[in-house]
Amino acid sequence: MKRLYLMRHAETLFNKLGKIQGACDSPLTENGKLQAQKAKEMIKEEGIVFDGLYCSTQERASDTLEIVTNSSHYQRIKGLKEWHFGDFEGESERLNPKITPPATSYGEYFVEYGGESFLEVQERMKCSLLEIMTNANQSVLVVSHGGAIYSFSQLWLSFEKVKTLSFGNCAILVFEFDEAKQEFSFVEVLNP
Repeated sequence: MKRLYLMRHAETLFNKLGKIQGACDSPLTENGKLQAQKAKEMIKEEGIVFDGLYCSTQERASDTLEIVTNSSHYQRIKGLKEWHFGDFEGESERLNPKITPPATSYGEYFVEYGGESFLEVQERMKCSLLEIMTNANQSVLVVSHGGAIYSFSQLWLSFEKVKTLSFGNCAILVFEFDEAKQEFSFVEVLNP
């Protein structure tokens, strides 16, 4: 089976300031660079070797990937970008709506403000990762974003399980990929 290592980018300035960061971008903090370095060390200690490197087109993802792998040979893919939050971009995270059960996400909330729906993010992540894994060798690192990874995870795991996972900066969700069935199965979370 092929393995997907799906990693969230390291801490950014907007993460530190508590600002909504989807389509907009901000640089990695010094702490973020240290997080990425720790992830690099953990990957080395675990003996994990990648034969494919991918990330979203956003700078925070590519900067994280470059630190973690010490490589500039990777593919940037638009479909791996973070959820677009429309007019809420760059605003305080306090403005995010509350998610009340039985909802498991923001749903279509941001659409009326020029952003994306949960299902749109989920579908583009699914299509991008299926294409990567179908065309990839055996072990792939993909650096993406918390909201995008959260939406993708809900395709393959129950919400009860998703709620227990870490989506912190530099967390790596490991999935096995069954190419014949075009399905992912969750293995574990690696936290540097």
